[in-house]
Amino acid sequence: AVTACAIVEAGLLAYTVGAVLAGYGARHPATLLGPVLARRVSPARMLLLCLFALAVAVVLIPGQGGLGAFFTSRQAVNESAAAGGEESAGRAVATWTLSAPAFWALLALLHVPRGPGGDRLVRGLRWALLPLLLALNVVVNNPISQPRFWAGTVLLTLLFAAPALRRPRGFRIATAAILTAVLVVFPYGDYFRNDKRDPVQVVSLAEQFTTNGDYDAYQQLQTGVSVARDEGLAPLGALGPPLFFVPRAVWDGKPEDTGIRLARHAGYRFDNLSAPLWIESYLWGGFPAVVLVFGLYGALGRRIDDVRHRTRELGGTLAVLLVPALAFFQLILLRGSLMASMGPLALLVLVGLCVSGRGDYRERGGTGGRPAAPVSRAVVGTAAHDEPRARDRVSGSPVHE
Repeated sequence: AVTACAIVEAGLLAYTVGAVLAGYGARHPATLLGPVLARRVSPARMLLLCLFALAVAVVLIPGQGGLGAFFTSRQAVNESAAAGGEESAGRAVATWTLSAPAFWALLALLHVPRGPGGDRLVRGLRWALLPLLLALNVVVNNPISQPRFWAGTVLLTLLFAAPALRRPRGFRIATAAILTAVLVVFPYGDYFRNDKRDPVQVVSLAEQFTTNGDYDAYQQLQTGVSVARDEGLAPLGALGPPLFFVPRAVWDGKPEDTGIRLARHAGYRFDNLSAPLWIESYLWGGFPAVVLVFGLYGALGRRIDDVRHRTRELGGTLAVLLVPALAFFQLILLRGSLMASMGPLALLVLVGLCVSGRGDYRERGGTGGRPAAPVSRAVVGTAAHDEPRARDRVSGSPVHE
């Protein structure tokens, strides 16, 4: 127990130090992250993605059991695909090929920037495509047929992309609601995992935290410490997450999913368990690996936040759309295992890059890359201009209300 607590504290301290050190370098140009996050949604690419998402749905949904299966359970969707002769890897590819493009198509559709010649054509197409994409996301990204972490990422990203929830008051209210949902509602999402369902029993939070497998992080930390003591550290395990796409038939010694490894070591029959980032990094190289991983994690998070802050006046950028998605996706990244979450994360980033084009990101002195002028979004049925923001008395840059 002492070692497990020390691992958690070491990771949190390293994260804080990494974020602070990255903050000192915020005045220097973000040569990589800045231009990437300043990429703007391209109307042409957005329309192509919308058509692609709709076409893929027409082709793949019947093979997944039809519309009805998506509102039954995840088990029903998997069994319908298996009945059609698909292997598990093929089912996973089909599922994410449906889910990620549908999500990005709707997100880009809501926030595509207005072109210099007006947005009448874009607005007309958006009116036509918006109900179709909303309906498609209800089908393929609902919490009944999709993992809870992905359905939550989709819903929360769409919500927090709204200007009202980006203001301090709206953000605080929404954050409190999310925290309540994670603690109280999240465990009951398991009700939709299988067709055979036990009666719903409402129990206290204390009992949920101590008996529900959804809250197994600390127990998994202790199991990981036991694995390290009995089997030793495995530095090559760090290659598994970044090379997740390599088939095991090609890579015979591909590292095992850490959650499965921990479950096997503990003798559990059920292996769909978490592997918190703390214990994953510890199994790679002990405390030095924990400090390194969380230090880099904190530095990267701080730099992303800085770029997001500097580009907040630009409409339709990856900073506005992708950063909230990554923020919510961190719930599954931290919970683990990394091997299971890298595929959805890669799709989340790559589809965003494909639907966007080069943007305007400029570093000016020590104040960061402020855009020359704000860019309006093409919106449906409302004015396209945000309300004026207050200006800092020293630099003249916008500040939060």
